[in-house]
Amino acid sequence: MFEGITAVVESAPYLFEGMCVTLALVGVSLFIGFLCGIVLTLGQVYGPWIVKRAVDVYVWFFRGLPNIVLLFLFYFALFPMTGFDIPAFAVAVVVLGLRSAAYQSQIFRGAILSIADGQMLAARSLGMTRWQSIRTIILPQSLRLSLPGWSNEYPVLLTDSAVAYVIGVAELLTRTSQIISKTGEPMILYLTCAVIFILLNYGGMMLIQRVEKKVRIPGFGNNEVTET
Repeated sequence: MFEGITAVVESAPYLFEGMCVTLALVGVSLFIGFLCGIVLTLGQVYGPWIVKRAVDVYVWFFRGLPNIVLLFLFYFALFPMTGFDIPAFAVAVVVLGLRSAAYQSQIFRGAILSIADGQMLAARSLGMTRWQSIRTIILPQSLRLSLPGWSNEYPVLLTDSAVAYVIGVAELLTRTSQIISKTGEPMILYLTCAVIFILLNYGGMMLIQRVEKKVRIPGFGNNEVTET
């Protein structure tokens, strides 16, 4: 036990670097998923039928395959066909981001569909184009309404990031396993890794909840009524 604690203390800087890689992996993937998710949502809700069918296929593909299969498919098959030497971290970011986009698009889609059709009609009657109505009225509201559901993507991506271990990304789990192979202390080191993941999960969710309280629409849904 004492040797395990010593191994944790001595390897703390190495584990910290792995934690930073994990956070970078999650943050970039979440951002890619957010941008692509919005585009997919707009295409699925407002696009022509061929765009809607294409988005349906995209969502079906990325939600239907396990992360590990997608990582192997992109890392060993699709990206090597380009002829470029793409780092494992970049492959993991793209795969996790595109998969997250499939899930985020459905969260945003539900939020858009929850907004009354009369708002679009009112905007068009004031002389706004369809795109102006979506950009200035529908989309801002839908993003705020979707935040409670969207916030679940952070812990999902955080746990999924550990799968990047299989293609050699030097994230937290990878570095933990490397230390264990040298020290032979699996229990205390894997327990430390688990605690770090829990703290990252809890800290991230606390931050997202604070943002959610600031941007929530007053008087909508189950928002608390403040007494004056």
